[in-house]
Amino acid sequence: MDEIIKMFKVDSSKNVSLKDYKTDGSFGYNKEDALTILNTFKTEMDELQETLYATNRYSLLLIFQAMDAAGKDSAIEHVMSGLNPQGCQVFSFKQPNNEEYEHDFLWRHYKALPEKGRIGIHNRSHYENVLICKVHPELILKEGIADLNSVTNIDKAFWNKRYDSICNFENHLTANGTVIIKFFLNVSKEKQKERFLERINDPLKNWKFSSFDVQERGFWSEYMKTYEDAISKTASKNAPWFIIPADKKWFTRIAISKIIVDRLKSLNMVMPELSLDEKNKLEKCRADLLED
Repeated sequence: MDEIIKMFKVDSSKNVSLKDYKTDGSFGYNKEDALTILNTFKTEMDELQETLYATNRYSLLLIFQAMDAAGKDSAIEHVMSGLNPQGCQVFSFKQPNNEEYEHDFLWRHYKALPEKGRIGIHNRSHYENVLICKVHPELILKEGIADLNSVTNIDKAFWNKRYDSICNFENHLTANGTVIIKFFLNVSKEKQKERFLERINDPLKNWKFSSFDVQERGFWSEYMKTYEDAISKTASKNAPWFIIPADKKWFTRIAISKIIVDRLKSLNMVMPELSLDEKNKLEKCRADLLED
């Protein structure tokens, strides 16, 4: 699978075209074996999480972005289900509240970062500020930015500065021990339609559907362009993007798991070893307990 994963990775600035990336590929894998493969990765991830927590040197930030119905929630649920909840935190970002609008656009995301030894999952993220806000620039006006009183002032230079802010933010995090992996779940417009209809037709899934989702579907082309721009402008070696096929959820899950496991392994973490003095104290505690 290593060669397949390389096809998904964007780790340097370049002009990304989403048409070059498949949405429905399974790359030789089949659904029947997917659960076994996923469970193997989950076991490895559980062991790596324990080492991450014990060494307390790195944190892991996983960012999930996608169009509606691409499967972000289910991917997070299935991939991360084997982790210890005490070392993992999930944030799903909605529209900013009044307090958040009183700060810069990165403020609320900085507050949600994982501590050392922990895994943070951002279901949508600071990238919404160059995605939905770029498709609907009137949302930028809610931020109350000085000298920005009209959408006509929100030009290419504005967006480039915002991309720079994101890159600087992520460079700062990686320089201080946060490992960042960014996933874009690449779903086709046809598969999105199919999943929307499933949500409408199945009463048990009605709660997942919003008429706003169909409204945003009307901006599909604009969103594809904003994703291409965001990925192109913010991909880096330390904070790469992975454009994952999302039409087959079972493949999406094993691809994400593989990427996370490989990245954690690359940190070459080892369990902390006690000093001779601490080992002697441990033996004394053992002796005391046996005599108790």
